[in-house]
Amino acid sequence: MMAPVHRLTAGAESASLGEVTLAPVKVMWTGGMTVAFLALAPFHTTLPAIITGLSLTYITLLLGHSVGMHRMMIHRSFKTKRWLRYLLIYLGTLVGIGGPSAVIHTHDIRDWAQRAESCHDFFSHRRGYFRDLSWQLFYQFKFKTRPKVTIEPDLRHDGFIQHLDRFWRWHQLGLAILLFLLGGLPFIVWGLCFRVAISIIGHWTVTYICHNPGPGKWDVMKAGVQASNLNLPAWFGGWLTHGECWHNNHHAFPESARIGLYKGQMDPAAWIIEKLERVGLAYDVGTPRESISDLRLRAPLPKS
Repeated sequence: MMAPVHRLTAGAESASLGEVTLAPVKVMWTGGMTVAFLALAPFHTTLPAIITGLSLTYITLLLGHSVGMHRMMIHRSFKTKRWLRYLLIYLGTLVGIGGPSAVIHTHDIRDWAQRAESCHDFFSHRRGYFRDLSWQLFYQFKFKTRPKVTIEPDLRHDGFIQHLDRFWRWHQLGLAILLFLLGGLPFIVWGLCFRVAISIIGHWTVTYICHNPGPGKWDVMKAGVQASNLNLPAWFGGWLTHGECWHNNHHAFPESARIGLYKGQMDPAAWIIEKLERVGLAYDVGTPRESISDLRLRAPLPKS
């Protein structure tokens, strides 16, 4: 397994001090995709367009965001061939949340804040759902003193990654042209506008639910925010979120390529990684460490 990557450097920086401010670019991007879909869908919807939009949403989130960006790029829980690495990161970029470096920055700063003894509600997701969702979709957090994130050289100096960082939104245009040639405007409405809007909204919805009190087995010592598992039927939650819903496990064992660690915890992203490993396209696949000195087992729920 690859050694863990520690990108964030913080001294006296506080995860609580700062303010939530409007981010005009996020408003235009996420808001624009959402409004465009709501305005156009009543007039430009076909069954093939719906199927295409839903399929592209699931595939890009599963292969690109969960397998590629989250487990491979951010947590480095497995390695793969360069061409496949680029493909997975590219699919993750098409999700529409941001370029590779921006996704790393957002994730690592949030993770650092949640593992502090206290952090701002922007990172803890303690506010109501709609307030928190509006924050994540349209606002940004300006630290009083921002911690420094240093991305590892093999990503920071990679020309392909640099290109995606600069032009990630423009790559939606190429996909839009292809969608239009395949099915006209309905394919753009569902394959682009719907897909980007629902991917971003869905991503932050799962994040919100999995960082509020709920089922789970582990607590990370001294962390102000504890993750929970999505309180849905195991097969449905696992399928819907590609296995990301077992977030209590992930906070406890971020080095593991498999997040659904226990019987019945469906994890489609882990299945993909296992199949890649079987054919020699994935290697150094991470598993949960044996030392758990930084964790404590939650007491069982009292019997009713």
